[in-house]
Amino acid sequence: MDSSKELIKATNLLLETASLLMVSGANTIRVNLTINRFASVLNFKTSCFISHKSIIMTLYEEDTTRTCTRVKNIPPHAINFSIISAISKISWDAVTEDWTLEHIEKELEAIKNQKRYSKITVLIAVSLAGAGFCNIFKGDYINMLVAFISTFIGLLIFQLTHKEKFNVYMRIVLGSFIASLIAGFGVLFQIGSHPQSALATSILYLVPGVALINSFTDLLDNNIINGMVRFTTGLMTVLAIALGLFVTMLIFKLN
Repeated sequence: MDSSKELIKATNLLLETASLLMVSGANTIRVNLTINRFASVLNFKTSCFISHKSIIMTLYEEDTTRTCTRVKNIPPHAINFSIISAISKISWDAVTEDWTLEHIEKELEAIKNQKRYSKITVLIAVSLAGAGFCNIFKGDYINMLVAFISTFIGLLIFQLTHKEKFNVYMRIVLGSFIASLIAGFGVLFQIGSHPQSALATSILYLVPGVALINSFTDLLDNNIINGMVRFTTGLMTVLAIALGLFVTMLIFKLN
């Protein structure tokens, strides 16, 4: 392959990889380390500017003047830790086994096309987690059932509004409101021994743990812009959750 074409192809591939890592929930330092690892295998150096919405990447050879710069907008985030783990693993394999560009491209394509869990599987798993948290907070089996049902329906609404391309914060408000509204009936009619536990845990599936943890790690690594953006995103999410819960408590006049 012509060296210039190889440089362009490598830049596009690494840019796509960086975008995939960001979409899947990787922090900024992990994206940079993984991309630098791949670039070193291909005998290139990289310089990246990574923001929450876009990536600017320059790939170059240290001993020549040849460079390639590309810009890519990052699509909406869809957390997937298995993708982050798989890309990290093959980046180390690429270093130890000295992979070619074609080999890296083939492996990354396989990771990108791997099947995600079905929506019903996610609904059931997250709802079971909500019921489990309810049990931790002294809820009985009836409270756990209420937490399961409210989480299931709230997350279903969250998924359906995503499909209809609602604003993300409006989706969170609706998901929080619907889940807490269903659990609120348990408090109103005193269903189970600790109905408040079901109400409190019905909205936990919306808590932005990844955004808040990544904001902290980005700030520690001096990625100030990304850290502040992720912190603000997490804060806005928390406020949206609180708004949905507040409306429910207002309707049922709960303390």
